Amino acid sequence: MTLKSTGRLVLCLLLCFGVGVIQSIVTRPEIPTWYAELAKPSWTPPPIAFPVVWTIIYILMGVSLWRLWDRAPPSRARLIAIGWFFLQLALNAAWSPVFFGWHGIQMALAIIVALLIAIAMTILSSSRVDHPSAWLLVPYLIWVGYATTINAGVVAMNDFS
Repeated sequence: MTLKSTGRLVLCLLLCFGVGVIQSIVTRPEIPTWYAELAKPSWTPPPIAFPVVWTIIYILMGVSLWRLWDRAPPSRARLIAIGWFFLQLALNAAWSPVFFGWHGIQMALAIIVALLIAIAMTILSSSRVDHPSAWLLVPYLIWVGYATTINAGVVAMNDFS
């Protein structure tokens, strides 16, 4: 791997982990307080599971973006895949501040559904230019699908009207 390629990989990982750090800054103070008081579906994992899973997912996301940037040949299809990647990353970054920061569980549900669609579109568009990049995002799609059911359960089980 060249120095340029290594630099790109580091930037991609830092970008994804940067989103994760922002998420944890907003989320962490709410876990023992507001979040602990919410009624949650029985399939909600313990809080310790989230940082472990998200760390793995952010690594996979960073490598996926790096592959799109560094390994896929320049093309319109690559630009579209990278565009979808950044859209899903922005939605990912928005979810925690809305859910945990503003306690906007209904709005967070709308965001996570949009995120799920954006991840699927990222995978689809990435598969057209770099199959490994697309496959690296499949665990993310599965996890966000699971998280969507938890968010929906929280909305259904908590009356904030």
